[in-house]
Amino acid sequence: MNCPIPISQYSQILLAHGGGGKLTQELVDKLFRPAFHNPALAAGHDGALITLPQQRMAFTTDSYVIHPLFFPGGDIGSLSVYGTVNDLAMCGAKPLYLSAGFILEEGLMMETLWKVVLSMKDACERVGVQLVTGDTKVVNQGKGDGIFINTAGVGIMEHDEMIGPDQILPGDCILINGDIGRHGMAVMAEREGLQFESSIQSDAAPLHGLVQDLIQAGIEIHCLRDLTRGGLGGAVHELAQTRGLEFYLEQKNILVRQDVQGACEILGLEPLQVANEGRLIVIVPEKDKDRAVSVMQKNEMGTEARMIGHVTQGEKPRVLISSLIGTTRILDRPSGEPLPRIC
Repeated sequence: MNCPIPISQYSQILLAHGGGGKLTQELVDKLFRPAFHNPALAAGHDGALITLPQQRMAFTTDSYVIHPLFFPGGDIGSLSVYGTVNDLAMCGAKPLYLSAGFILEEGLMMETLWKVVLSMKDACERVGVQLVTGDTKVVNQGKGDGIFINTAGVGIMEHDEMIGPDQILPGDCILINGDIGRHGMAVMAEREGLQFESSIQSDAAPLHGLVQDLIQAGIEIHCLRDLTRGGLGGAVHELAQTRGLEFYLEQKNILVRQDVQGACEILGLEPLQVANEGRLIVIVPEKDKDRAVSVMQKNEMGTEARMIGHVTQGEKPRVLISSLIGTTRILDRPSGEPLPRIC
């Protein structure tokens, strides 16, 4: 597909594209609306009118400010769709509708925006969601970084299960769907021009199908959490503090690819604290752990699923991890984000 706005006429985003006039309308009508065409969007209202069944729904919002915009395994467009869908999936919801707000910098190449839009379109089609409403603003050159995207997502609950941190109990098992650290290292390597023997590809991908498989199999899911900013370590720390329980991880069961481990060592980073965009932990009662792992391994997003730890009452809310040589240490929580601008 070719960019529908003539490059010879408007090769860059202008401030006028955010002014609410002719160029704004042209941007919407010729670029955004055709890419995400559906009845709700075609209505042209400030918001989308959608009909939902009489049941529970989930609603989330997120913003994406990643640099660079394109990285091995993804880009800001697909990432904004998958990240929002994954937030809904962590609630146990089936994603249905998205919104997108674009903050564009004056001077952005129209071809770059078109590539991002096509990527979002393909991601929406892969997931089976509709982008039904949106907004565009333009800021002065030097006041942004090409593109920022804010999203919101709506999903429905097709079950009666209560899934959340308050459901976690001592004795629960912690499962993960694959290796960790790839997204953060893929973005960092691209940003800093780091060269490795093989290109590290981001794991950015939708997780809703994996979650739906678990729910349909009747697995008693106590909690779900995607491992984005702060990585695995940040996620379990947050859950430990929220629930007031002790989390115990086994390092030997946590997969870190050799190239990711090497990149982390060069940069002085802990893989457990590096962001992922296609990884989650599933917390289930001990009786369901083996069946849950089996269900996950049958899905393309969980072929390397395994148990990596458990929850205990403990002395206080904290995270412990056993090393490869059998010693146990407290896993510290990072005081700040070691890799900014990675989502």
